[in-house]
Amino acid sequence: MSSAPSTRQPIVVAANRLPVMRTDDGWAPSPGGLVRALLPMLRETGGTWVGWTGDPDDAAEPFEVDGVELEPVPISAKEVELYYEGFSNDGLWPLYHDALRESTYDFDQWDAYERVNQRFADKLAEISPPNAIVWVHDYQLQLVPKMLRKQRSDVTIGFFLHIPFPPFELFSRLPWRAEVIEGLLGCDLIGFQRPMGASNFIRSAQQLLQVDEHDRIIECIDHQTRVGVFPISIDVAEVEETAAGRATRQRMSQIRARLGDPEVILLGVDRLDYTKGIGLRLEAFGALLESGELDPERHVLVQVATPTREAVEHYQDERQEIERLVGEINGRFGRIGLPVIHYLYQTLGFDELIALYRAGDVMLVTPFRDGMNLVAKEYAAAHIDGDGVLVLSEFAGAADELTDAVLVNPHDDQALQQAIITAVEMHRHERRERMTGLRDQISKSDVQGWADRFLRELSAAPNLPPSDNA
Repeated sequence: MSSAPSTRQPIVVAANRLPVMRTDDGWAPSPGGLVRALLPMLRETGGTWVGWTGDPDDAAEPFEVDGVELEPVPISAKEVELYYEGFSNDGLWPLYHDALRESTYDFDQWDAYERVNQRFADKLAEISPPNAIVWVHDYQLQLVPKMLRKQRSDVTIGFFLHIPFPPFELFSRLPWRAEVIEGLLGCDLIGFQRPMGASNFIRSAQQLLQVDEHDRIIECIDHQTRVGVFPISIDVAEVEETAAGRATRQRMSQIRARLGDPEVILLGVDRLDYTKGIGLRLEAFGALLESGELDPERHVLVQVATPTREAVEHYQDERQEIERLVGEINGRFGRIGLPVIHYLYQTLGFDELIALYRAGDVMLVTPFRDGMNLVAKEYAAAHIDGDGVLVLSEFAGAADELTDAVLVNPHDDQALQQAIITAVEMHRHERRERMTGLRDQISKSDVQGWADRFLRELSAAPNLPPSDNA
């Protein structure tokens, strides 16, 4: 697979965060497949990444990491509160995830969102070379494409939404719904994780702006906006290489021993987010212990909950509820020195995660709604032994591809319990057959292939004029 897109045009990436983190020795690339996929492309094309350093009121000058130019966009402490924690994560995030929590719609938050998006657009207009490709990422920057097009008609603009796009019936609750659609229609290409997201966006554009659309091409006044589906993936080779290492095998054995060498290790690895369904998963596990279908001497659950957005009240409430459930279930079914749920509220390193994946006999990925969920793909990639069972919510984007998982509706507590029992009791022959299917599927496209495909489509026919019937 090629490591660079089929274009000689320079690439400029814009995302809320720069792809780096501060260390004692300066700046280092952040972990994550997206960063590993895009940095080599930027290096090879002489591209640039535009984003926030992650520190409020940071006036960092442009700098270079691993041969890639980074252009910081400053965000004040007040804007972090209003634009990021407020409008992005207390307004858009719950709305885009099936309105699982009530969204906050606040004019001051919207004003900050507009202001920060304009700052990103101004920076992109300033630093993008002539005829550059600009690739904007995710829900924090949905106004940037239109703002940038007003200033730079020569650049080709792409946008990828990493989270779901909601149906019109939910999206129409947003007071600034038309402005968001108009912002995104500044693109030449908009990418979504699932066909459903693409269809939802097109319908919202038609309902709100009465645009013409055919074959996922929307006619705008001065250009055409194409809508595509590009399910994101992982760095399969890196996961497999780590999983095969001696250190991982040793750590996997240590993990099983520390857990008391149970017959079956069930595993959950999630950001601590109310969209992930962690609470219902714990309740299902507790109910199966109560009924005797699971045995605390033979079955244990490891739940990793990565801290996130700790200043947002919804997330504080979710943490309290999860920790209450863990304590309640352990209090009833644990033994001295051997809790039945091993709960980790912390961020684990990549190597430790891969060892956990290898140790896990059953992986529980049960979000209420998820754009993709790369944990599901990482688990399958890590199981180079060809064993293991994935229980996967049908509301995760990964369910479109990973059809050999045990698919489940997490809103149905009886179905969730049955899916867990099905996975735990599955015959070895069926486990291996299903895992082969999962691994075959994820090997078809890694994160590099995903990025290549998006950029090839974006650069294939930039700045198309509208058709005669627009």
